Amino acid sequence: MRPISLFLHIIFKFLFIIYLPSVNLVYAAAKQTVNVAYLTQEQKIPPPLSNLDAFIKDKGVLGAELAIDDNNTTGEFTGQRFVLKKFIVPLEGNVVDTFSKDIGDQYPYVVVNLPADLLNKIADLPAAKQKLLFDVATVDDALRNEQCRNNVTHILPNRAMRADALAQYMMKKRWDKWFLVIGATQEDGLFADALKRAAKRFGMKIVEEKTWEHTYDARRTAQSDVAVFTQIDDDYDVLVVADEQGQFGEYLEYRTWNARPVIGTQGLIATAWHRTHEQWGAVQIQNRFKEQAGRWMEEQDYGAYLAVRAIGEAATRTKSNEVNKLKDYMLSDAFALQGYKGNPLSFRSWDGQLRQPVLLAAPRSLVAVAPIEGFLHPKTELDTLGYDQPESTCKWSK
Repeated sequence: MRPISLFLHIIFKFLFIIYLPSVNLVYAAAKQTVNVAYLTQEQKIPPPLSNLDAFIKDKGVLGAELAIDDNNTTGEFTGQRFVLKKFIVPLEGNVVDTFSKDIGDQYPYVVVNLPADLLNKIADLPAAKQKLLFDVATVDDALRNEQCRNNVTHILPNRAMRADALAQYMMKKRWDKWFLVIGATQEDGLFADALKRAAKRFGMKIVEEKTWEHTYDARRTAQSDVAVFTQIDDDYDVLVVADEQGQFGEYLEYRTWNARPVIGTQGLIATAWHRTHEQWGAVQIQNRFKEQAGRWMEEQDYGAYLAVRAIGEAATRTKSNEVNKLKDYMLSDAFALQGYKGNPLSFRSWDGQLRQPVLLAAPRSLVAVAPIEGFLHPKTELDTLGYDQPESTCKWSK
């Protein structure tokens, strides 16, 4: 190389080295930022019902963190940056105050991991009217119907979707005679109502309905109490249990008077996510989550993951961080979210519920995925689960 050419080459490299960082800085500054808040409250550790299942205090937040990482991987190519800020209110703290004072205008998207009563209090605040809230904790049918809010979307399947999923599988198996056992809590009554609705919808016959009134220390009395309790006049195909707190349901299997399978909140359950699920790429996300968290992914982890990924998907497709644009896109027919369950997930425009397949799982095996083959719908088979648009009593519009 001639001296003058060598000199020019050195000068060019020098200028390029100086220029390149400035280009990166400009690019970084030009990135579009999407701010997401995660709001929850510490829970009081309940008395242990079993030594087998330890209390998990951080359900939800680790799923949100995994989804933010996935969003930012895509954001490297789309010029977007996703930021997750966690607001974990102490046990004696005030959730409403935290939302009003700390979340403020900076976070238009809020993943809410709170009970139904607190969710509605948050949604009705003036500060929440221009935000989009993602409910990742509740399963209440009322929140998707008469108590619906137009600034709230719901991620987990509600009780009606779960009951319909079980009923579809029972219809396939032709196990159409049910013996319904209900716990004493309000939540048990709500799930029992969903089961009765599903039974009527899919032609099941409830031959007997009983409320469990025995001692909750079922470990001592299970053999005698359950056998006597389940000795009824009518024959039945399956024992259906509504025991959301797990007070007695685990002790029904193998102790009933007649040899019958148990479904509902114990035995064969309907759930958004389960550690036995391995199809459609689920193994990959199961392993990634377990490596990060040191435990299996729970339903609320999966719900928070989907909520943050839905924000990322909408922001990527719309190339925007404006809440109204993202909301309109999420509630449109164009929106589709990968949920590792075969069919793409989408939001119902009439109540904000995320439509999705529901897993039917035994403790150590995945039994089926609803909607069960053969159940048809003019738009999507996913709307055979839960409240379809003509059945909905939610009055908000997008």
